[in-house]
Amino acid sequence: KSSMLQEVASLPGHTDRVWHVSWSPSGNLLATCGGDKTVRLWGKEGGSEDAKWVCKGVLEESHQRTVRRVAWSPDGTYLACSSFDATCTVWEHKDGDFQCIATLEGHENEVKAVSWSASGALLATCSRDKSVWIWGMDDDRDFECVSVLHGHTQDVKTVLWHPERELLASAGYDDTIKVWLDDDDDWYCAHTLTGHQSTVWDISFDAEGRRLVSCSDDNTVIVWKYFVQTKDGVPMQNDISGKWLNVCTLSGAHSRCIYSVDWSHLTGLIASGAADDAINVYKKVQTPEAASVDEGRTEAYERVATMQKAHTGDVNCIEWNPKITNMLASAGDDGFVKLWRYVPRGE
Repeated sequence: KSSMLQEVASLPGHTDRVWHVSWSPSGNLLATCGGDKTVRLWGKEGGSEDAKWVCKGVLEESHQRTVRRVAWSPDGTYLACSSFDATCTVWEHKDGDFQCIATLEGHENEVKAVSWSASGALLATCSRDKSVWIWGMDDDRDFECVSVLHGHTQDVKTVLWHPERELLASAGYDDTIKVWLDDDDDWYCAHTLTGHQSTVWDISFDAEGRRLVSCSDDNTVIVWKYFVQTKDGVPMQNDISGKWLNVCTLSGAHSRCIYSVDWSHLTGLIASGAADDAINVYKKVQTPEAASVDEGRTEAYERVATMQKAHTGDVNCIEWNPKITNMLASAGDDGFVKLWRYVPRGE
């Protein structure tokens, strides 16, 4: 019996396309956002295993246009929301309630994505204005912009912090991925990853942050791996001397633009969602003979599951639950949020 995706729940509520889904660090709450300018929060109705997922709350009237992305701080205290109205709001989650504590203004137009650093001290936003902004939060929960990064030549679609360190990746309409590092509060572009032939829509790090997966309008998924330079056979551990190399290109899995990709930090599985309305799951294949030939510079990944008509429209976002193994959430143009269970072969 082959591996498969099983639908666990289909959650109506949004009145327009759903753009993004984001699990809280505890895995208990799912935040979703969309064209209806709202953020919805979903959780289980009771404590039991088979309790239904229901809408627990709606955050509205804080944005004038589409809410494009939502992101939880690493401790689950804050939820950041980026919008086409050129702002990003930050909400505090306390005793089950959400309160808006900040509105970040500065981008010229649509804010496409937002991401918290692993420490929770920094927030990054990116925009159609081609810039990436880094914000710091002080003890009074006031935000200030600490750096504006100019390097992309077009709309920046996504921004993502490394899972452990203060290293930032961004990607977008100029077909590149850029990796930014901080030198005494001076942020600069350390690496530019080129390989996609069209817009890079989304990126995701593996659990250690040694690999990065990206997806594009060129219908491919690329796995990049960081190789440290060696000096006299000893690895040099700084981030600048090494290289991000394309170790695997997956093509043919989707027939249209791939909008979302996510690397599970629990299982190592990669999921993708696309404009062909499908969701795919990929798994790394162990190939011992390849490793010795080229020092691990090629890796193999195979598609292990597909859900063809996951939504009746584009799949805009997919994300693995950080605590519940093999649980996946998705967002569609059809206005639905869906929950899936990946069932490995033989189970």
